[in-house]
Amino acid sequence: MKSKSKIIKSTTQGWNGIEPKKYKTDGSNFKSISRYSLLDDETSELNTHTRYFEIEPDGYSSLEIHRHPHSVIVLKGTGSVILDDQILIINTHDVIYIAPETIHQFQADRGETLGFLCIVDRYRDKPVIPSDDFIRANIHSEKVLKKIRK
Repeated sequence: MKSKSKIIKSTTQGWNGIEPKKYKTDGSNFKSISRYSLLDDETSELNTHTRYFEIEPDGYSSLEIHRHPHSVIVLKGTGSVILDDQILIINTHDVIYIAPETIHQFQADRGETLGFLCIVDRYRDKPVIPSDDFIRANIHSEKVLKKIRK
């Protein structure tokens, strides 16, 4: 049996053979973010997808919520993450667990690029952008409400 094992070699620009993709195909609720699909459907033996996201200074991911959990490992820089009613500073090598049904957003708000691995289930629901009414009903911290970027 032939092994499908492989190494994706890193470069100064990313990884050999992995081109950055658009973060999302529609919407304008994110800024200055790229996505690299490292291990995805082409690695069919895995039950997960491993992606790398890079957010340029002052950029941010979409504010979203979904039923699936995921883990994030910061590989580069520092920034903030909103997790429901909390704003947490994140740094290189921090590990974040995002539980199901958690409103969340990543922000490169510390003057440097924020890069992180995101590992999710292969079979998962699509993220939902929470409505303003949903946000107000579920986030009670004025500090967090002011921090949210759309």
